[in-house]
Amino acid sequence: MVDDDKLVRDFVANVLTFSVNREVQSFDSGFSAWNYMKAGEKPDIIVSDVNMPEMDGLDLLSRVKKRCPDKICIMMSGDPENEISAKKLGADAFLAKPFGLQDLFNIVETYVVKGN
Repeated sequence: MVDDDKLVRDFVANVLTFSVNREVQSFDSGFSAWNYMKAGEKPDIIVSDVNMPEMDGLDLLSRVKKRCPDKICIMMSGDPENEISAKKLGADAFLAKPFGLQDLFNIVETYVVKGN
């Protein structure tokens, strides 16, 4: 879970932890998440905000898809125009902020629960 907004980051991480019963790593920037992956870690799924400091979510998405094209990447943003950019870069899904629990559960069910 990657988001510079601590409230959103903690909320999504907690929902994911309890809904899929897996450990969820959280990061406050795309840069820190990318360094985690470069160190050899292989998350099952990446959920990231688009607008963040250091490295935004679209840059993170682009790097992840180049390195691991099959990695599931879900992007989030309050700006609907970011959905088009995210999809062009290979995002598997997009959550428009603000989103509800059911929206998040639907994404989790589609990509995590059914995928594994």
